[in-house]
Amino acid sequence: MLLGGAAVVALIGVLVAINLLNHAPSAAPENAALHQDIVQNRSGAEVTFDATALTNPVDSGGHERLEVSDPAGDQLELDYNLDLGSWIPVSRGEHLLVHGQLYIDPGMHVGVHCLHAHTSAGCPLPGWIEYRGTLYQ
Repeated sequence: MLLGGAAVVALIGVLVAINLLNHAPSAAPENAALHQDIVQNRSGAEVTFDATALTNPVDSGGHERLEVSDPAGDQLELDYNLDLGSWIPVSRGEHLLVHGQLYIDPGMHVGVHCLHAHTSAGCPLPGWIEYRGTLYQ
């Protein structure tokens, strides 16, 4: 009977750990790497970085769009699909942790998309935004 109880406790511990892993960011910010990706025009790079909201978000055709800056002062647009995730209630001046795919348009518009756990051919790796301890994906 004692062994059965220990197995149940161990199973609960494993389930709690899996739950924590599913709700925690999977990477630490690499702010300098993001800046280098931008400088070297590496559109498509997977990036994780600290961001500060420069604007309040706007709803634009089913996407939450938000202008942010990274610690190097680069300005980027976050393109978050509202069909795949809920509105992020961030306000200008607040901090976010972002993980997604860098895009650089020919006009040098820099942004990050693929910010969801649901992926597609265009976004093969899952992404997320962490805001105030909540993971939006």
